[in-house]
Amino acid sequence: MDILQGNQHASPEDFYKSLKEKLEGHHDFPEDYLFKFIIPTDQSKLTEIYKVFDNIKFTLGNRESKNGKYTACNINAFVLDADQVVHIYKEVAKIEGVILL
Repeated sequence: MDILQGNQHASPEDFYKSLKEKLEGHHDFPEDYLFKFIIPTDQSKLTEIYKVFDNIKFTLGNRESKNGKYTACNINAFVLDADQVVHIYKEVAKIEGVILL
């Protein structure tokens, strides 16, 4: 997944640094945080995402696109701080075909 596509940041490090700053400015951690992903409809991709959330309290909702080609995956997870949110995004970004929202 290319996190820089359509993004003004020059590198992934800049992107994640900016994300952390925004999270710290707009959220009062610890709290529930809503992660949103779009993935090709494939149970193995969902399983890979769920593994990232091992040992974290979360609820989820999935919805397939009209043609069934993609799945929207919403995960509401209890996170301790902005660093944990950034870590989760970095781990999910390693999964091929996943779009972070």
